[in-house]
Amino acid sequence: MAELGQIAQKVRSKNAGPFWLTIDVFCRNRADFQRIASGVDTDRVAALFRTDPDQIKRFDIADLNVVKFSLPRPAIQGTRADRDMHGAAWAVLLEEMEIA
Repeated sequence: MAELGQIAQKVRSKNAGPFWLTIDVFCRNRADFQRIASGVDTDRVAALFRTDPDQIKRFDIADLNVVKFSLPRPAIQGTRADRDMHGAAWAVLLEEMEIA
């Protein structure tokens, strides 16, 4: 087992508008992409971010060696309840996920 962040070249998160977050997992090569794409279950990602699995949009982009997740923000961007206005801190949670 290894943490996703140890395998991926870069994991980043950002706003995808005031209601959505996007998390991109960039892989160095096809082998790493396939390992991450098969090792990261969307249901586990949903549990990690405490959201409904049906709300997560997943994109496996093999030509770019990227796995992308889009999910609803837990609080609308800029509201009092929003603890990460730019959405940049969410990547760390996914980086620490263990995969086979």
